[in-house]
Amino acid sequence: MKGIVLAGGLGTRLRPLTSVTNKHLLPVYDRPMIYYPIQTLVNAGITDIMIVTGGNSAGDFLKLLGNGKAFGLKHLNYTYQEGEGGIAEALSLVEHFAAKDSVCVVLGDNIIEGNIAAAVESYRAQGKGAKIILKQVPDPERFGVPELRGASVLRIEEKPAEPKSEYAVIGIYMYDGEVFDIIRTLKPSGRGELEITDVNNAYITRAEMTWEELTGWWTDAGTFESLLHASNLVAQTGANKMDLPQSAEASAV
Repeated sequence: MKGIVLAGGLGTRLRPLTSVTNKHLLPVYDRPMIYYPIQTLVNAGITDIMIVTGGNSAGDFLKLLGNGKAFGLKHLNYTYQEGEGGIAEALSLVEHFAAKDSVCVVLGDNIIEGNIAAAVESYRAQGKGAKIILKQVPDPERFGVPELRGASVLRIEEKPAEPKSEYAVIGIYMYDGEVFDIIRTLKPSGRGELEITDVNNAYITRAEMTWEELTGWWTDAGTFESLLHASNLVAQTGANKMDLPQSAEASAV
């Protein structure tokens, strides 16, 4: 399985901070935001990783992360997304890297307390299709919300006025190699983007979608409020139960 961290976009909700840098290079407590999704993948045993970035600060990812040595990696891969075409459009850029293998996709501003190792192993045993990770939240109308029937996902609605469950689809997805064929069939949404919810609903239509509930807390860090919340959570309880590297230089000492 290949690991994908999506760290492109323009970060408009965090301006003026993102007027001078990429959102995913901003600090969450004592480390750059991008460290957390990378470590999420590493903790799950996924070490072949590609970073999808964009904007004027793309070169700063290479300066910060290098070849991934600070995370115990031998190599990190990078690709560039122009503009904001949506999560699914960003994912389409890694097709050559995936080489028909399955992928675990983590949005670059998603931070979790625990790890996804069990979910990754469950997906490997599943063998095909897709898996999403869910978390019960007090305000599901802010997120993609699944309609559930037992172990089955019937449909996912994006930011519904009347949510059909108390769960949010968090920004961690697992797909087989068919995902790129599905993306090619998508049409832009009203926002002019290729939506990851449409990808997930395509797998649901195929009856090839499973789900698991995340243990521990989860937050994104894409607004000023959630960035502060994420920093406070990490400061108080830690994230991923990991010993994150302070810097590539420090880890080499």
